Amino acid sequence: MRIGIDACELAGHATGVGRYLGGLLREWSTGASEPQHEFVLYATESLAAPFNSQRFRCRIIAGSPRTWWQQVRLPNVAARDHLDVFFAPAYTAPLRLDAPFVLTIHDLSYVVHPEWFRLREGGSRRWLTRKAADRARAVITVSQFSRREILEHLRVRDDRVHVIPQGIDRLAVSSQTRADPRVLYVGSIFNRRHVPDLIHAVAALARDRADVSLDIVGDNRTFPHQDLDRMITNLQLDGRVHWHHYVTADRLRELYGRARAFAFLSEYEGLGMTPLEALGAGIPPVVFDTAVARESCGDAALYVPMGDRATLVRALDRILFDEDTRAGILAAAPATLAKYSWPRAGRETLAVIEAAARE
Repeated sequence: MRIGIDACELAGHATGVGRYLGGLLREWSTGASEPQHEFVLYATESLAAPFNSQRFRCRIIAGSPRTWWQQVRLPNVAARDHLDVFFAPAYTAPLRLDAPFVLTIHDLSYVVHPEWFRLREGGSRRWLTRKAADRARAVITVSQFSRREILEHLRVRDDRVHVIPQGIDRLAVSSQTRADPRVLYVGSIFNRRHVPDLIHAVAALARDRADVSLDIVGDNRTFPHQDLDRMITNLQLDGRVHWHHYVTADRLRELYGRARAFAFLSEYEGLGMTPLEALGAGIPPVVFDTAVARESCGDAALYVPMGDRATLVRALDRILFDEDTRAGILAAAPATLAKYSWPRAGRETLAVIEAAARE
């Protein structure tokens, strides 16, 4: 079976969707049950991932990986490859493809909260996702929360939506340097993730805990724009809050190894992977009390109500300095993390793709 894949998210500095696709491809490249398949990866530049060149062929299609490239240029090239099925891992799919396709929709933030997106970006994403979901042989999502939203807002038939949680990358970190009370945030910075609340909470905590610090890892993608640099300066946190727009894998492991607490104050996610990665690295997380956070983290997190900064400050203090709180969260981590397995995600995702090709 020849399976085409939109692999643009693997190029450059891969973030959430790129890491999701990379994890699946690693499983498919090493799994013993997939030798009968050939994978064709479509991207705008060469991919650094070390895949078997006999089973993973990369087609470089010049251009910017946006709507025109996906909807016009990719289908023209893919038509010559005689695909049996196509996998689109990032919300939208090339609608002009002759082959059937499977679509992954991680969340519906741009449908449920259009105010978080620029008019053109949000409108295009909403239209394309609706059309792609309507045409897809199957839709994959990563949580029961997102499945409910897809059924409600996109009206996809119930039996065509499959929940397959992705795996968690376990970072090999050393915890020997966790004596300092460091808080860590990792993820692209969107308004819904309330990084300003985290910065204000650290400022309040620092008035009583002089050695508390915060590391922020992620690009600023806020809309409307939030000036975090000015906020850090105005709160006199220069030298205490460190903002890393991008870090290498080695540097990220070092930051996880030094952190005693993880904070991810998101009011909306399809799943929310970085608090789970923190648990895998032995770091207890503080998260907003939302339905998807409860689904993903279970008992392995400290929950705070959105907008309550005083409770957030107290939660950070507990998770940094109260050993009983820390131990209770970390004791619950193995049961939570058992739900997120790359081998299972790879196996179940491939089964959905194979079924779509056979229909």
